[in-house]
Amino acid sequence: MTARFVLLVVAKAPVPGFAKTRLCPPATPAQAAEIAAAALLDTLDAVCAVPGAAPVVAMTGDLDAATRGAEIGLALRRATVIPQRGWDFGTRLANAHADSAAVHAGLPILQIGMDTPQVTPESLATTIAPIVRHGHDSVLGPAADGGWWALGLADPRRAQVLAGVPMSRDDTGARTLRALIACGLEPSQAAQLSDVDTMADARGVVLECPGGRFARAVAAVRGRAVA
Repeated sequence: MTARFVLLVVAKAPVPGFAKTRLCPPATPAQAAEIAAAALLDTLDAVCAVPGAAPVVAMTGDLDAATRGAEIGLALRRATVIPQRGWDFGTRLANAHADSAAVHAGLPILQIGMDTPQVTPESLATTIAPIVRHGHDSVLGPAADGGWWALGLADPRRAQVLAGVPMSRDDTGARTLRALIACGLEPSQAAQLSDVDTMADARGVVLECPGGRFARAVAAVRGRAVA
């Protein structure tokens, strides 16, 4: 099937002691890294099953030191992997869009992270639909914590505005929306999702995706296995 858009995942190798540290406690560093690895693997499964999507992963960190590093390496064979580059997160996001566009010239891009393992192939297809089906120039998916979980751009060059937006704040979503509008875009709003920063977030997200690796990893922190 000919690709209609790029599905870009911005990801970090889940190394114990560096991954999802806000889950600790109650999680141990090893458990937090397991949750991060599970979230990434579940996300990659969803991304690679979206019809018409060309999966790209912008990766940073040492997979050799990561929890489930070998499994993640195998999963990444289904995608084009590019390195993250830049001195801050906003710049790395902007560069990830530019580098993805260099690989898949002329395609719109939908970018997500690895903190929303409740995404499904259907929900991702719905999120990009305003661009690929209805001619919108952009789409922004707000996160419950005030950030955003998805950004779609018909013209990936517009992602350069992200370099000027402070990230990981409770007003990042609002600031990103203002930046997109200021450069002439009219973003469509996607569904709001909760991303995983705290254990309370993780347990809430499990209710939306009870059957995957992520749910099992979160359950292990409570001492209960999920079948």
